[in-house]
Amino acid sequence: MGVLTRLSRCECGRENRPASRRPRRRRRRRLAPVVVVNVVEDRERHHNDGCCFCMIRKHPRVWGFRVTTSRAAAAPHRAPHDDARPTFSTTTTTTTMFATLRRTAQRCAMARGGGAVTTPSLRALTPAMRERRESGDGARSTASAGALRAAHHACKGGKITGAPMVYVSGEEMTAYVMDLILTKWIEPHVDTRAWERFDLRAKNRDDTEDQVLRDVITAGKRLKAIFKEPTVTPTADQVKRLGLRKSWGSPNGAMRRGWNGITISRDTIHIEGVELGYKAPVYFERHAVGGEYSAGFKNVGRGKLVTTFTPSEGADAGKTIEVDARDITDAEAAVVTYHNPYDNVHDLARIFFGRCLEAKITPYVVTKKTVFKWQEPFWQIMKKVYDAEFKQKFVDAGVVKPGSELVHLLSDAATMKLVQWTQGGFGMAAHNYDGDVLTDELAQMHKSPGFITSNLVGVDENGVLIKEFEASHGTVADMDEARLRGEETSLNPLGMVEGLIGAMNHAANVHNVDKDRTHAFTTHMRKSIHELFREGKGTRDLSGPSGLTTEAFIDAVAERLDNH
Repeated sequence: MGVLTRLSRCECGRENRPASRRPRRRRRRRLAPVVVVNVVEDRERHHNDGCCFCMIRKHPRVWGFRVTTSRAAAAPHRAPHDDARPTFSTTTTTTTMFATLRRTAQRCAMARGGGAVTTPSLRALTPAMRERRESGDGARSTASAGALRAAHHACKGGKITGAPMVYVSGEEMTAYVMDLILTKWIEPHVDTRAWERFDLRAKNRDDTEDQVLRDVITAGKRLKAIFKEPTVTPTADQVKRLGLRKSWGSPNGAMRRGWNGITISRDTIHIEGVELGYKAPVYFERHAVGGEYSAGFKNVGRGKLVTTFTPSEGADAGKTIEVDARDITDAEAAVVTYHNPYDNVHDLARIFFGRCLEAKITPYVVTKKTVFKWQEPFWQIMKKVYDAEFKQKFVDAGVVKPGSELVHLLSDAATMKLVQWTQGGFGMAAHNYDGDVLTDELAQMHKSPGFITSNLVGVDENGVLIKEFEASHGTVADMDEARLRGEETSLNPLGMVEGLIGAMNHAANVHNVDKDRTHAFTTHMRKSIHELFREGKGTRDLSGPSGLTTEAFIDAVAERLDNH
């Protein structure tokens, strides 16, 4: 460690008072690395309000390490690393000083066998300093005491820089709760100006002829990280009640198609020390596209139905191929057509088996292929990827026994297994509709839909993953009606908060913006929620009648975040 040296008089003209000779007791503390620097005087350029090195001495904790200065000609004490100490003029640019001190502190720390030294980035500078540097004014001027003081406060107590992401607002009870969370948990600590916000209420979709949904999809492709509040797909009654021109389709379906959705990952959320439905994690992969959700239909009467297909490529291109033909004998019937894309099932398989392997849980594939013969390719693709790329890895990890095969479950058998296998430690992958139904059962078995995540994974044309995070439940309309009547409510926001945490972390990683502080903040937010549930101060779905109301729970978490 270097030796602190003291000037009899600072370059600013201020005398340094000698240290008191009276012995005093000090708290033992772990000292930060010391970096000794030389200062070459340049009185003509020296600022009266204090040079950058004077400010370093007054606010050493700005840097994450201590800095002392000495005259080049007066250095009576030498430290092992003193020969390599940097020399600055009092006109050294702030940018150069940041970079040099960071490198020097790192060398000192490594020489002592220590770890990395964290230093503030130039984002900690005040807007005025950034503006001066970008415009070229004062590019070679010394940072003033006021500017460094501002940088100190920005580094120590400033807001986290929120990375660019898409925030989609919904409606009813969940929108009310997320407004409170943003106001009391997020905005006091995170600068969210880079977030792009969209109002996806049914009324706004109607007013914009669904342009807002198309804008969401475009922004999601560009920013790659999306958080979405639960939204309404209006029924015929809601169309009348809300005064809509039409019943707009599911925004979720449009997003999944627009982002080339591969899978919807829905996993159990666990709180240490709190007994929920499953003792160990349960993972579920739901195919994100295909099935009934994109179906076309027509209400018809008696007649003949013929389904045809015209290939656009291959030897039969342009020819009409009959897929099915049948007689409709009922006076009232519905004709439905849909298809299941299987090209991206290979990617779904790799995501599913990779996550199960990392968590060391047993994977199962769910279909109804004994009756729905068209589901056979889903199983065959999943098994092919497993056998070729993952089978031996699962054996080596001790998850499955040598010689064992990937297990297939019929969908009706899977419903029973979800009830029986309360020990957890397994994963399931299924088609779109089966996955929707089974994950609803999963949520009920795990105490509440608030304890289940929902994460859509898609991919852009360059192969970059697009991730959209939301809660696995809807807008909780009945609770919203109770709230509007003035009744107490107690909505568990954990599923939505996990979605927001996932989006914030993914955005910080993708855009490389304030990653460490973002992850630290979201971790503490999750920890605060878990602590309250452990203490019996959670919402009433878990804590019972003595649990907190919606507003009281949000205030309790906010208090812990503020205290932290």
